[in-house]
Amino acid sequence: MAVKEEKIEMEGEIIEALRNRMFRLRLDNGHEMIGYTAGRMKRYRIRMLPGDRVRVELSPYDLDRGRIVYRLR
Repeated sequence: MAVKEEKIEMEGEIIEALRNRMFRLRLDNGHEMIGYTAGRMKRYRIRMLPGDRVRVELSPYDLDRGRIVYRLR
């Protein structure tokens, strides 16, 4: 079996809401990227608005896209 790649977890803030449940994010280190909502967040209808703080999982292969996995309080 192949070893699964490790995800990079970072925190950031939603700047802009795009269509298809995608968002433009600014991470804490200043990098801007596109984030899409994880399936569990769609399932439980977690709403997010610009200004919300979120936790994002990034793949080491593509640092310009990430999956939003948690909305911080």
